[in-house]
Amino acid sequence: MAQSLVLRLLFLLLLMPAAHADELLIIPTRTVTTSYWWMPRERAIANLILFSGGAGGIGYREGKPQSGNFLIRSREYFATGNPQAAFNVALMGNASDMRQLDDHHRVSREHMQDIAAVIAQIRTQNALPIWLIGTSLGTISAAAAAIELGSAVDGVVLTSSYVRFKSRYSVPQQDLSKIKIPILVMSHEQDSCRVTLPREMKYIMENLTEAPIKKLLLLTGGDNPRGDECGAFHWHGFIGMEARAANVVTDWIRQPTP
Repeated sequence: MAQSLVLRLLFLLLLMPAAHADELLIIPTRTVTTSYWWMPRERAIANLILFSGGAGGIGYREGKPQSGNFLIRSREYFATGNPQAAFNVALMGNASDMRQLDDHHRVSREHMQDIAAVIAQIRTQNALPIWLIGTSLGTISAAAAAIELGSAVDGVVLTSSYVRFKSRYSVPQQDLSKIKIPILVMSHEQDSCRVTLPREMKYIMENLTEAPIKKLLLLTGGDNPRGDECGAFHWHGFIGMEARAANVVTDWIRQPTP
């Protein structure tokens, strides 16, 4: 009797779909390859593509992402940190011919093709909405893709947005009137990085003339800021409040409101 029960349980386990482990996927794009770290989750309600700041990438070493960037180190909070919903998360890597991204690369046709390739590959796995989330210099990529890829994207979130007007590719310098999807702009109230100052986020908001829903959020809290003011472990990177910052984003994605 006990043996029969064990056999039935084993049979049921064999019928259950295998859980997919997080993994690095390398896919073709243009005449090169690009990569992303894929984190599928059961009962996910959307796909999130995360764009790190700095030179981009995920700091892949020893079989996993090692970057200290806010989005990369907080990836699990975005995936399953919100008790209300789970999300599939893709950490955008750099293409094999663009190991170091600058602001010009982030708006280039090639970079847009790489992002489109990742979106297309995700679409082979599910039909859930796709949201882009960028931080710092990664907001250039996210905003440019929201403009360029249009209906392929369902929404965009910009955190610690790059607003340096000396750069012709900064977020306020892009044609934001072409963004026609919901958008959240979020910063830490005490972010003192000279190129992501919270008081300058208004220049993004006023140019989002066609976004059906847009919202500006300034967060407070966190603790133990250290290092450079533009670094990942200062207020710029939502230090000491990663889970809360991620949950604010995913809560808004669940129900975008002005």
